[in-house]
Amino acid sequence: MLSRRNFLGGSAVALASVAAISGRVQAAGIPEASTTASPTMQPPLPPRRGQDYQPVVTLNGWTLPWRMNGEWKEFHLVAEPVTREIAPGMTVNLWGYNGQTPGPTIEAVEGDKVRIFVTNKLPEHTTVHWHGMLVPNGMDGVGGLTQPHIPSGKTFVYEFLLKTSGTFMYHPHSDEMVQMAMGMMGMVVVHPKDPQFRRVDRDFVFVMSSYRFDPGTSLPKVAEMTDFNIWTFNARVFPGIDPLPVRLGDRVRVRMGNLTMTNHPIHLHGHHFSVTCTDGGWVPESAQWPEATIDVPVGSVRAFDVIADNPGDWPLHCHKTHHAMNAMGHDVANFIGVPQRALAKAVKSVAPGTMAMGSDGMADMAEMGMPLPANTLPMMTGTGQFGPIEMGGMFTVMKIREGMTPNNYTDPGPYKNPQGTVAYEVQTNAAGEPARQPGGGKSPEMKMPKQPESGGHHDHH
Repeated sequence: MLSRRNFLGGSAVALASVAAISGRVQAAGIPEASTTASPTMQPPLPPRRGQDYQPVVTLNGWTLPWRMNGEWKEFHLVAEPVTREIAPGMTVNLWGYNGQTPGPTIEAVEGDKVRIFVTNKLPEHTTVHWHGMLVPNGMDGVGGLTQPHIPSGKTFVYEFLLKTSGTFMYHPHSDEMVQMAMGMMGMVVVHPKDPQFRRVDRDFVFVMSSYRFDPGTSLPKVAEMTDFNIWTFNARVFPGIDPLPVRLGDRVRVRMGNLTMTNHPIHLHGHHFSVTCTDGGWVPESAQWPEATIDVPVGSVRAFDVIADNPGDWPLHCHKTHHAMNAMGHDVANFIGVPQRALAKAVKSVAPGTMAMGSDGMADMAEMGMPLPANTLPMMTGTGQFGPIEMGGMFTVMKIREGMTPNNYTDPGPYKNPQGTVAYEVQTNAAGEPARQPGGGKSPEMKMPKQPESGGHHDHH
């Protein structure tokens, strides 16, 4: 549950050595740091003090509250160890900000002067880098190069003018490999000063992260470089990822940051869309083109805008198929088509209860509910109104419904398909084979071209 802990108060608090912060802000005191450990998507924070924008909603996350101090908008991040429920049945130990990972979304408006306090409660030093943002060199957050590292137990402050609107990220540039592998990251959304510039009706944001957990463990292997087995939207995997509830006809923006070690082709079913923004700024309308899948490179942001004109439950997922699954052994042999009865009998003689699987594919694993090590998720999971969904990892659903009220982000439940619009079974003949065209039951013989006898390469181009 979100705790503001007298966030709007102006009294000084003993969170830092005052020597570590600018004299310009000492008199006003450090704002209290809001925290939450809940993985449930929190309502957006409506704009105030005369500003006008459509606030963002963070999947399985929240927006960091702020206070005005003169002409400065002040925020407070706390870097600290956290626990995170990846999905029901798996809770892990990570590092993050203000009670969870990713940290809260920082939301402001182009032209704002922002002052961001960062208190370090980690066991080692840290910094915060404002990825993609145009800031003074001394505010860029690269430990040792542009600023001193923030020691454990101290608070530093970052101050800068938001020169451009767009979608950005924040993460450490201090022991970066370990700290980012432990989950230290978050998103920054800067709305345009002109409230009508590319305005949308609903605005969603999340950051992608990946981890390597051995079965039954709760601490990631931070030295892993390629063989990750937990792929997340905002440190959650399906079926733990929030859906995106949308009103039919809404103009919707989805902002996605990628701080994993590989690219992600993100696909939305049932719609075409345009990429409208990167972490380098807005894409001119003349440079946009229609897409159904957009690749999000490493260390980048992509935002797309879509008109939600097709009602239903539409998957939004990474199209690298193993990224839409939960932890699995990557060295599993392929037994499709292999008779295993004799092998299973022999193995059961020494290991009673052993089950032979995989001869007909792996779909049965999503239905059997096999026992798993503690704190471990099924590889394929989730149940829909028609049966097992057989997904995991980077998979969620955009739920488009007629009649939803503005700013209502409640899950509307399964879509009620109009009669006659669901795929259905048809009757076949007794043998179960579909009717074929005359002469269509045999594949034509394939003739291979004759290879040159010399075996040379003189004909290659």
